[in-house]
Amino acid sequence: METWQIVLLGLLEGLTEFIPVSSTGHVLLAGHFLGFKSAGKTFEVLIQLGAILAILTVYFGKLWHLLISLPSDARSRRFVLGILLAFLPAAVVGAFAHKFIKSVLFESPMLISIMLILGGIVLLLVDRMTLRPRYAEVTDLPLSLSLKIGLCQCIAMVPGVSRSGATIVGALLMGVEKRAAAEFSFYLAMPTMAGAFAYDLYKNWSSLDAAAVSSIALGFVVAFISGVVVVRYLLDYVSRHGFQLFGWWRIIVGGLSLGALLVLG
Repeated sequence: METWQIVLLGLLEGLTEFIPVSSTGHVLLAGHFLGFKSAGKTFEVLIQLGAILAILTVYFGKLWHLLISLPSDARSRRFVLGILLAFLPAAVVGAFAHKFIKSVLFESPMLISIMLILGGIVLLLVDRMTLRPRYAEVTDLPLSLSLKIGLCQCIAMVPGVSRSGATIVGALLMGVEKRAAAEFSFYLAMPTMAGAFAYDLYKNWSSLDAAAVSSIALGFVVAFISGVVVVRYLLDYVSRHGFQLFGWWRIIVGGLSLGALLVLG
């Protein structure tokens, strides 16, 4: 694989991981049209480590505060428990459906394109709804609501749906304010992506050679740098402008890729 292709895929991963447009869908479609194939789609999953470290870097202060306040602050303990509950459904479904997801869904660019378009339509509709948020602080979500958002995240096992998109839309429809919904998605991304990384590495360790490791390392670095930029500025953008831009982006990218697939195969 050419260096510029690795850089492009890493850039796509970092820029799209935390916005509701499906980073996996973008990376898989780009890989398809570039003619890139990694053993077991390992590259596409393992470069997510860069995005994980990006959010850990930007949120280090908040995470440290949560950690030191756990013994004395019931609100912090409830929030951490809520994140773990939200992570649980995806962990169970991902473990049982891992082979099907990687061997069937990841190999279906037509499905990914359609999901991008449908998800964009849903995002536009939800963004235009007059919703009455009941929860403006991410740490105030009840445990039952956190679990429901986690169930929404399972829909994103289908590439093109978007992990952040599924959690944000689910949270918005259940009364969470836009900024808080996006921030909860950030926190939920940490255990979800770390779990996916660890499980995929365990499953595909034997297929990694020196060339694959060096490609993953470069993709990881690029994903980290671009991911930091997105995490730093996304919440302020969403608070001011909502999710309309991302909805239209999904429809345009999905439409172009679907047209290319129908014409070129």
